[in-house]
Amino acid sequence: MSKSFYEFFCPVKIIAGKQALEHIPFELDSLGCERPMIITDKGVRGFGLVDHVLTAFAESSLNIVDIFDDVPPDSSLTLCTRIARRYREMRCDSIIAVGGGSVIDTSKAVNILVSEDAESLTGFSGAGRLKRSLKPLFVIPTTAGTGSEVTQVAVITDIEKAVKLPFTSPFLLPNAAIIDPRMTLTVPANITAMTAMDAMTHAVEAYICLAKNPLSDAYAFSAVRKVSENIITVIDNPSDTASRLELAQAATMAGIAFSNSMVGLVHALGHSLGASCHLPHGLCMNLFLPYVLEYNLEKSAGHIAELLLPLSGAEVYAATPADQRASAAIAAIYSLRDSLHQRCQLPRTLSETGKVTREQLPHIADMTVDDGSILFNPLEADLEDVMAILEKAWD
Repeated sequence: MSKSFYEFFCPVKIIAGKQALEHIPFELDSLGCERPMIITDKGVRGFGLVDHVLTAFAESSLNIVDIFDDVPPDSSLTLCTRIARRYREMRCDSIIAVGGGSVIDTSKAVNILVSEDAESLTGFSGAGRLKRSLKPLFVIPTTAGTGSEVTQVAVITDIEKAVKLPFTSPFLLPNAAIIDPRMTLTVPANITAMTAMDAMTHAVEAYICLAKNPLSDAYAFSAVRKVSENIITVIDNPSDTASRLELAQAATMAGIAFSNSMVGLVHALGHSLGASCHLPHGLCMNLFLPYVLEYNLEKSAGHIAELLLPLSGAEVYAATPADQRASAAIAAIYSLRDSLHQRCQLPRTLSETGKVTREQLPHIADMTVDDGSILFNPLEADLEDVMAILEKAWD
């Protein structure tokens, strides 16, 4: 990418804070919405998180018309069609997504169907297929990691063909993202750790990959700092709403960053491992991040060195010789992973997952070199390079 040109785009309104949910009725009313539908999953509803949203509407003239709470971890084309039909039957006019990445992606896909008055999503797969604005969509993330609330991408599974279909368009961006710490208070420690490392990886890769730019750098740098300063606090004190909010904001900021700068080899490896062994995405990011950074030292030592400041603080950064800062930054990530492993047994290596075998590594490597994310990695990687990283990440 030419350094003389870049684009940065994020028109999503961010509403953040301890009373952010209470602003939703006003935002809906300002767009002329009267019949919103909530899309969520059974876990989120079971934890009472949807109740927080309903309470926010208690003193409003608006009412939630319908709640669909059966979104699975991997959504499908048929499910999106089913929800869209229900949306039409209930004469809804807007969507409120309450959940993690799957719920948000599902909501984006449903919004395509209801806005385009379509029965099938297949014609909209790919980039640039949408040509006009969609109906109002508001996103309330319940995990602090994916950043889906500020990305223009959705991924939905075609079960019949056993493939995941990507949908990419600026029209998929929500009207607003509502970041409220009440929505992440009940997230278990291991999921909190995984999603935080997802956000960390989004930010770190955004900061070092080829499409980085000054604006994405600002978001990525701040996101790294927020994760570094708050993740252990949240694991040790789950009810700390201030730190929960910081992590949630970090995930959103990292999402904005990587949407405008792309990601690299960590994600290419993570996509392949997740597809092959059905491991959570955030866990895959935690597994590969330091090993890929070591691989990228040859090309990105300067950028990695700069990350020592948000990772370890000003005193450590100042006391570390300039030529040692990149290695110290990677060491800080290793140390963070060790702390998370000690507190919630988050695996650090492929062997620690108990779900990966050495025999699977060549297949994972083959998939990785064909993943689009690898194109933005600062240092080119061939099959041999990828296999070496997988072997290093084994134990």
